[in-house]
Amino acid sequence: MRRSLKWFAVATTIGMVFILLGGALVTKTDSGMGCGRSWPLCNGQLVPDEITPELVIELAHRVVSGAVGFMVLILSIWAWKAIGHIRETKFLAALSFAFLLLQGLIGAAAVVWGQSDFVLALHFGISLISFASVFLLTLLIFEIDKKFDAEKLIIDHKMKSHIIWLTIYSYIVIYTGALVRHMNASLVCPDWPLCSNSVFGLPDNIYEWVQMGHRAAAGLIFIWVAYLAWLAAKQYKHEKVLYWGWMISLILVSLQVIAGALVIFTRLNIYIALSHAFFITCLFGMFSYFLLLVYRSKGKSITPKQSTNLDKGM
Repeated sequence: MRRSLKWFAVATTIGMVFILLGGALVTKTDSGMGCGRSWPLCNGQLVPDEITPELVIELAHRVVSGAVGFMVLILSIWAWKAIGHIRETKFLAALSFAFLLLQGLIGAAAVVWGQSDFVLALHFGISLISFASVFLLTLLIFEIDKKFDAEKLIIDHKMKSHIIWLTIYSYIVIYTGALVRHMNASLVCPDWPLCSNSVFGLPDNIYEWVQMGHRAAAGLIFIWVAYLAWLAAKQYKHEKVLYWGWMISLILVSLQVIAGALVIFTRLNIYIALSHAFFITCLFGMFSYFLLLVYRSKGKSITPKQSTNLDKGM
């Protein structure tokens, strides 16, 4: 039964990735109204008479979201019963389904009544929280056979603070990126990293401000992750989970920045645009795992001198 649970958890996690990428595809191809103002039916029909590419994309996203929604519900109940003794399980199980349901309701409301770009930009972020919850739930399920006792991790208060604030900040960056898509501001600045449309590269309208604000926010998160990767290499080589976690995060944030630049240079190539969404999804998953480690290792602290002594002892 536990092996089946593992496979099902992995499938559900992959399904959540497809939901996120599908939502990004709907936005980037302007397929949100592919089924008209009708939900859950398409143009008021179970089987539409007229098939268009936008209809296929929107309808496929709805079908995948519905199917994966049931998978998340099953996983939540299954995990609750199987590993409910692990303290984070019930919280993550409830959070994963609640936020997936919330994003579905926002999507339905946007179709039926319409929403502002600022509200629609929340859609991706809400789905991302559901994905992170399912991802962490999957890690907990795999932890049973080969338990990693995170409570033995030694994380200093400086690193803990960085992890918490970086995760919060990354959510803001993700929101600005979603806002760029929903405002159709992806190509408002044809050059990178500056906006050549404006005097001295400064924005002169709301669309350029949103685009350049997102670039500046993404640049800061790259510098922040690079600094923490350096800090991990300097002080946390003895803690392999933290060390390799930050190395992976540095790779992901680098790919994210590169993909963001290529979106401009390729004039919104759909494959590169989707890879941009994929990399930030994986990066937020890493940040969420770091948060779990911080929660489990509460009360622990280490000084740089202790870290050096541990490295010598290794």
